[in-house]
Amino acid sequence: MNYVLTNTSGAVGMAIASTIGKAVSATMNVGETVKLNRQYRKTVSELSALSSHELADLGLTRSAIRATAYMAVYG
Repeated sequence: MNYVLTNTSGAVGMAIASTIGKAVSATMNVGETVKLNRQYRKTVSELSALSSHELADLGLTRSAIRATAYMAVYG
């Protein structure tokens, strides 16, 4: 009987550790997603603040701002 209890409590401990690990990983993923989204919005904002002439100097048009920002942040 002692053997069964020891193995069962070990299994429960492993299940709890696994669940906690998944929760920590999910929290880190959310944090990374928020960080990247903030960078994307900042890049769009900064490019949108440029004049059409300045954008043309960079080889961009206003319609390409979002796609350019996306590629710059997310790759």
